[in-house]
Amino acid sequence: MAHEPGGPIRRDRLLEAEAGAGEAELDQVLRPRTLAAYVGQKRVKENLAIFIEAARQRGEALDHVLFSGPPGLGKTTLANIVANELGVGIRVTSGPAIERQGDLIAILTNLEPRDVLFIDEIHRLSRPVEEVLYPAMEDGAVDIVIGQGPAARSVRLELPPFTLVGATTRQGMLTSPLRDRFGVLGRLEYYSPQELQEILERAAAALGVEADPGGLAELAGRSRGTPRVALRLLRRVRDVAQVRGQGRITAPMAREALALLDVDEAGLDRNDRRVLAAIIDLFEGGPVGVETLAAAVSEDVETLEDVYEPFLMQKGLLQRTPRGRVATAAAYAHLGRVPGSQGKAAAGEQGALFP
Repeated sequence: MAHEPGGPIRRDRLLEAEAGAGEAELDQVLRPRTLAAYVGQKRVKENLAIFIEAARQRGEALDHVLFSGPPGLGKTTLANIVANELGVGIRVTSGPAIERQGDLIAILTNLEPRDVLFIDEIHRLSRPVEEVLYPAMEDGAVDIVIGQGPAARSVRLELPPFTLVGATTRQGMLTSPLRDRFGVLGRLEYYSPQELQEILERAAAALGVEADPGGLAELAGRSRGTPRVALRLLRRVRDVAQVRGQGRITAPMAREALALLDVDEAGLDRNDRRVLAAIIDLFEGGPVGVETLAAAVSEDVETLEDVYEPFLMQKGLLQRTPRGRVATAAAYAHLGRVPGSQGKAAAGEQGALFP
């Protein structure tokens, strides 16, 4: 089923989503549906606009697209925009959800001509499933085996032309044969505070939230360069302003609400500070291996690498070295520590990990 034409956020759809009381529904409504409404990622947008228009003019399916970058930057939103701009349907799934080759074959054979198949976390596809994608992407066909033993025979099923849009937070985990079959590559980068403020202004207007530019600027500066985080903070600060203020998000109200949420001036939350404090207090500033660090803060390695470390490195608070993770001088300063004075935290001093 094709998406609706893009344009401003419709108030009736927003009210319907709010009546449903679901954050996921609100997210869907607040997402832009056209490239023109999408804020940021200028180079990716420019390239996509050209490739989409060329495919439309030729009446062909768009070449396969791979979006990579940290979580929350808009890869799923762009996949939906691609389908909307092409005027075709989109089928959404994820790498972990496709467990067997037959699952993927069923999805591929049910696509309409020029449809978009979006696979989130495509780096988590199993190798046998990935093997099915190769001929599907390159030759527009899949091979299935009918029967068993000596009577088994291979049958090739022709597929309608389609566009595979993959999203990954870990492009290095993609195999070369799969990565090389994508004709369009888009690397999404963190957003500037100005871009995030523009996103917040549009979302606040759509939600009917009264907000001062200073209040939104405070939110944008603490949103980790990530629209998903910015929109989440907007909704939570709106709640605080409604209960503790006059319903208007001002700069002082934003600071009060963010303090309640444990988000500091640099955008670090409690978990970010726990990671830095563990490196400094337990491991003398590093280097410390990622598995050891993950165990110390009770997180899994993938979450540490995909969620926390990219932002901490962007802020200059953490370094990845061949020997392990190292806290920088800026990390010491941010936590109010003096380099060389901590040593390893004693058993009774674990409170230092929760500044």
